[in-house]
Amino acid sequence: MRKKFVAGNWKMCSTAASARQLATAVVRGVGREERVRVAVCPPFPYLLAVAEIVRGSAVELGGQNFYPEEKGAFTGEVSPVMLQDAGCTYAIVGHSERRHVLCETDAFINRKVLLGLRLGLHIILCVGETLQEREAGRTCAVLHSQLDGSLADVEAGMLTNLIIAYEPVWAIGTGKNATPDQAQEVHAFLRSRIAEKFGEVPAHALPIQYGGSVKPDNAARLMSEPDVDGALVGGASLKADDFLAIVRAALDQEPRRSGPES
Repeated sequence: MRKKFVAGNWKMCSTAASARQLATAVVRGVGREERVRVAVCPPFPYLLAVAEIVRGSAVELGGQNFYPEEKGAFTGEVSPVMLQDAGCTYAIVGHSERRHVLCETDAFINRKVLLGLRLGLHIILCVGETLQEREAGRTCAVLHSQLDGSLADVEAGMLTNLIIAYEPVWAIGTGKNATPDQAQEVHAFLRSRIAEKFGEVPAHALPIQYGGSVKPDNAARLMSEPDVDGALVGGASLKADDFLAIVRAALDQEPRRSGPES
């Protein structure tokens, strides 16, 4: 069964004090709930502080990015080994802000995916199209290219630690979001492409999150769709009440079977 997975991407927000406060509220709100996977991804300077708070709880820790080398002379960068040492079990790669603001290519993202999976991290791979690409009818072509490039040389057996997050770039931080029908259409396409590339069984087991202005008032409708397996939450993850409301919305959904018959 595919559990819903709700992850909070705090981006370049919070202070040490607010990070501790937010993590504490999330841990208390989630309690011992295990029917939904929950993770928080704070900025690098606050990973250790948040790790102390989530340790032993049902909330897991993730990093927002990493450099695709285990160590070396890469000033200002953070390695996946460092993330694991700080307590991370998840890492986000390929976020639209890194693709479009920091100009990361599919080939560079692919290096992260391969290394992270090899080291045992759960990788949240983000893909998504811009408004211009959607209006030009190129959504599927763009996602096809991003998937193939980012997952080059990945083997089917490695997919157990992979999560895909569909983030329509036009919906991130804009207050707009894909309708449930639009999200389902794209998620179904992504799953079909994974099935073509890796086989039906791993494709149906693969969690695919939606990310793009997810809020308490739209989360349930989005996650009710059969191929929407959770949410990668941006702004709403910075308010404990909003984030926990999204977690509760995920709890209201039935788990999806991970076999091809689902």
